[in-house]
Amino acid sequence: MTFHFVLFPKFRVLNNFVPLFLNVWKKGWLLGMFSMLSISVTGNKVLDTTITVNIEFDKKAQTIDNFGSSGCWFSEGIGKYWPAAKREKIAELLFSKKIDASGRLQGIGLSAWRFNIGAGTMEQGDSSGIKDFRKRSDSFLNRDGTYDWSKQSGYRFFLQKAKDYGVENLIAFSNSPPVYFTKNGLGFKTEKDYRSNLREDAYEAYATFLGKVLRHFDQEGLHFKYISPVNEPQWDWAHPYMQANQEGSPWRNEEIFSIVKTLNATLNKEHLTSKILVSEAGALNYLYAGSGATSRQIQNFFDPKSKLYMGNLSHVPKIIAGHSYYTESNPSELLSIRKHVADTVTSFGLNYWQSEYSMLADGFREGKDGRRSSMDCALFLSKVIHTDLTVGNATAWQFWNAYEPGSAAFDTRYYLIALQPDADFKNGEFSVTKNLWALGHYSRFIRPGMSRITTGVKGTDAPEVEKNLLLSAYKDKSNRLVLVAINYATNQNSIRLELHNSKRKYKKVIQYLTTATDGTDMKPEAIKNALSPITLPPRSISTIIME
Repeated sequence: MTFHFVLFPKFRVLNNFVPLFLNVWKKGWLLGMFSMLSISVTGNKVLDTTITVNIEFDKKAQTIDNFGSSGCWFSEGIGKYWPAAKREKIAELLFSKKIDASGRLQGIGLSAWRFNIGAGTMEQGDSSGIKDFRKRSDSFLNRDGTYDWSKQSGYRFFLQKAKDYGVENLIAFSNSPPVYFTKNGLGFKTEKDYRSNLREDAYEAYATFLGKVLRHFDQEGLHFKYISPVNEPQWDWAHPYMQANQEGSPWRNEEIFSIVKTLNATLNKEHLTSKILVSEAGALNYLYAGSGATSRQIQNFFDPKSKLYMGNLSHVPKIIAGHSYYTESNPSELLSIRKHVADTVTSFGLNYWQSEYSMLADGFREGKDGRRSSMDCALFLSKVIHTDLTVGNATAWQFWNAYEPGSAAFDTRYYLIALQPDADFKNGEFSVTKNLWALGHYSRFIRPGMSRITTGVKGTDAPEVEKNLLLSAYKDKSNRLVLVAINYATNQNSIRLELHNSKRKYKKVIQYLTTATDGTDMKPEAIKNALSPITLPPRSISTIIME
């Protein structure tokens, strides 16, 4: 049975989400209030929808700093041993901004790359206590206090490639201080006391080490705009000897303050210009809430009344960094935590960076049993990115590991590129996942310095607005428009754009589309008429460029 409705106009601005639904009164009366919205319904199934989307060029939200990823652990083997053609192709996929003759993208054009400064567990070998040899890392520092800059050659390969491709932000981070400075001589904790593994007498030595690393790479033409001395300080990182998974150290807030203050003095003394990124919280709620020794980090570090105030340190920018892990188990949590982050950050005059994420928890399963397809994972990833940007007002968004061993077809929760390595990790194959393109829908065309602007829809209230169509829009200084549209629904939808205060005419419109279909990975298609409806296939991600 097919029903046709006459819909009456009502206007409502939604900054973040667009609902696709019909509201029903308790008595069964239909409130059809979508303006310029045509709906064909067969039974209870919505087959096709056209929605008018308003884009307000004069209503600016945040300015974007970067989109990025890291090459932790697995860069060493790939960059050092894998055949040149393979590692070059991986670098191209991550960093290239080139478009080939057919209009296809050669890569996702990341604007940030995170470089892991190793703690020296690789030199320790099996005695490091880290089970997986691939997750041990070299340290530039030798036991005798000298430096060997030939180490971490695999990591340095990808760092150099990032620079060669024009990646705008190089970020150095440390999971653990060098093992020569730790309390137990290891790159992880064996005692579960939630205190830093850095010896009390080694704060200056650790800061000096980081300063020397920054100085060396500056001299190599590889400038780190940011240095992050602490990573996920809330976790205990404690394991029985020989049972550790990776390098790591907890840090209490007062310990973080001490190392940041010491490092700030070192950077001043050495006339280095890198900024110190804090605090890389293991979950976003630690940034504004809690009562433990590593909680309320925004208030502790950026309230002038706090004894741990670091907002007056010359190398500490007005940025707080946190990780989106474990805060997306359901739609309510996804929204509320990021709203708290945004409100707290705003009250202290800061910017929020989401500096690390992969689907560690099971939120990506969305209540379903069994394996999740690559496209299912990509859609969930895009929803998290969207919510961090539009609710959390993140100015930077960075995925965790660009590549890890795993399948490219199912449960691609941890990586953008799936590796199928040989046992010794000196060669192997790799496959691109839909996650790469999910991130690419943002990273490739939303460049540093662009502004997010308000989007709205002519529609009605909805109890589950986040489940259907997720829109965000960005402009550069010339008002070139980038619109990311995620159709989470299982039916096709269409959008018609109304541009307000754009101050220019748009002659060229291109839609880059990703769906579950093999090969439809940011596939370009020119749209002849900018005023025509733009089709969004079921379960798809689109980036629409107007210039």
